[in-house]
Amino acid sequence: MIDRILVRYGDLILKGKNKKTFIKTAIKRIEEKLDFPDIELEKHHARLYVVLNGNDPDEVINRLKKVPGLLGFSKVARTTKNQDAINQAALELAMRIEKNTSFKVETKRADKSYPKTSQEISQLVAAHVLKNTDHLTADVHNPEHILNVEVRGENSYLYIDKIEGLGGFPLGTMGKGICLLSGGIDSPVAAYLAMTKGIEVELMHFESTPLTSIESAQKAVDLAKKLAAYGIGNQIKLHLVPFTKLHETLLKLVPEPYIITIMRRMMVRIAEQKAEKTHIPVLINGESIGQVASQTLESIKVTDNAIKLPMLRPLDVMDKNDIVKIARDIDTYSISIRPFADCCTVYVPRQVTVSPRVFYAERYEKLFDMEKRVQETTDNITTLTIDTKTNLDLTMHGLTVTEALKGAA
Repeated sequence: MIDRILVRYGDLILKGKNKKTFIKTAIKRIEEKLDFPDIELEKHHARLYVVLNGNDPDEVINRLKKVPGLLGFSKVARTTKNQDAINQAALELAMRIEKNTSFKVETKRADKSYPKTSQEISQLVAAHVLKNTDHLTADVHNPEHILNVEVRGENSYLYIDKIEGLGGFPLGTMGKGICLLSGGIDSPVAAYLAMTKGIEVELMHFESTPLTSIESAQKAVDLAKKLAAYGIGNQIKLHLVPFTKLHETLLKLVPEPYIITIMRRMMVRIAEQKAEKTHIPVLINGESIGQVASQTLESIKVTDNAIKLPMLRPLDVMDKNDIVKIARDIDTYSISIRPFADCCTVYVPRQVTVSPRVFYAERYEKLFDMEKRVQETTDNITTLTIDTKTNLDLTMHGLTVTEALKGAA
């Protein structure tokens, strides 16, 4: 009965001269996600049909939901333009609707030579459905379900309701960004939101084992695995930054109120160096204004002063409850709340300045060879390619990330 999935591109069709490029990229991302046997793609203007050929429509839609750039989907039954065939297909779809609910029929008639008007088709379909069911009522003003009929070319396409997609733009059409991944709730959500806007994200986690536990680094690996489901080819890069020596230096030399400020300035410098080496134009983080002391406007200003690349903050003005909801939706929340602190939280100073000044930050950075330490740390970054099938358990192989990666090799 249901033999295909209708895919809607949404705003991509408004991209003018770039429309073809955006749609071509969207189709490529779809093909990467749909590795089922016998799947076919029927390409039409401003829309796409995924021909199921016996594959499970729900599983296909679950994968399509992880493709940025798609507005939505519908399960479709194709039949002929014969009115009796349309009526029968509509009835079979209507029988799938839960009981005691309302519906209306909406018809689009692309073929204007068809002998019946859109309104006439809708009336005939509705009458047939109501006559042959006892659980549906008609409501043309505020229906709970809409049964859509589209007459196009030699065929008619019928579907009920629309399933929401990620929207945004196809992954890669907006370039690349490096997202600082702390292991908490916010930064995976920031990475995900950036990906929905078409940015191909690479993740960067600052690990301080054994100052921090190996389980903290494992959280980063597990979060990367979840985010890989939205990545190109179900993969995402994870840069593990060996931050222990620099971390120890900051704890020893920097006045307590400025430790977090200087630490964040070091992190963004390292991220910037890595980004510039790989021609990545932006950085991304999970900061939300005012959520903690290091996320005041003054703190953000002092952090950004350390770099030239722009820092995107997708969560800047979001409420924490909304961030948590997204984290639950993308299945990162349970990983993020594991009780293992990262290097920003393991040694929280008793005093933290909420109004840092660039002058003092630069003064304290002169207490050590800042440029040398940043360069050394950047040079020793380990990059992993994580996919949805990665089975890497760092906790089995040592107390530090270096030991664990050697043991896992």
